[in-house]
Amino acid sequence: MSVSTASKSAAAIDRARADGRAALVGYLPAGFPSVQETIAAGIELARGGADLIEIGIPYSDPVMDGSVIQAATSQALEGGFRVQEVFDVVAGITAETDAAVLVMTYWNPVMRMGVEEFARRLAEAGGAGLITPDLIPDEAGEWIEASDTYGLDRVFLVAPSSTADRMKATVEASRGFVYAVSIMGVTGTRNQVSDAAEGVVRAARAAGAERVCVGLGVSTAGHVREIGSYADGVIVGTALVAALRDGGPAAVGELTRELSTGTRKN
Repeated sequence: MSVSTASKSAAAIDRARADGRAALVGYLPAGFPSVQETIAAGIELARGGADLIEIGIPYSDPVMDGSVIQAATSQALEGGFRVQEVFDVVAGITAETDAAVLVMTYWNPVMRMGVEEFARRLAEAGGAGLITPDLIPDEAGEWIEASDTYGLDRVFLVAPSSTADRMKATVEASRGFVYAVSIMGVTGTRNQVSDAAEGVVRAARAAGAERVCVGLGVSTAGHVREIGSYADGVIVGTALVAALRDGGPAAVGELTRELSTGTRKN
């Protein structure tokens, strides 16, 4: 197959930048409350103004997720969600929108399916790449090779605890953008966004990152505005999952429109 070397994530972030705003990145767990509703919610996300969409693979031991996302992923697993259905979700959203759609997953499900097979199926579904919270570049040789083969983005995480050497290695291994975690600990909405976020973005830029998106703890247009003033993209998860739980896909679209009012850079 012929593979595009252009990064879909980078293109989406650059389009937002050219429009004078930070990119809005929305997270949804696959299979919550059902596969079809995840697809519908993803389409609403894009129509509401999200530039990139993260689809999380439900995992039985989600070390990084707060209680809202944990409850949603547990429900998806109890409903019989299977890993290969993530490709149906990605294909369903990419067929209807221009958003870059990435899969966020712990590494185990990818290894179980086979790294090359997972990469091929993700590319065939129109996916942009993978966000891998528990995979470090030193252990990502097989994924780096497969992502190069299929033109997929590799999004690794950096945190306030990242050393200068680790930051540089992570930035160099990433493709599309670097995911900056603003707090140590689990995800969830917070009243104030951690001050550490700006420092992580600065460190990632100093290490050569061209695009840095910040996640963990963003739930309001005010948070989006605050983070968007120094980051290239703002990632929202828990608040969107709660909207989907309480009001279905339409509520996701509504919240996304509200959040997107905070993306404009002054």
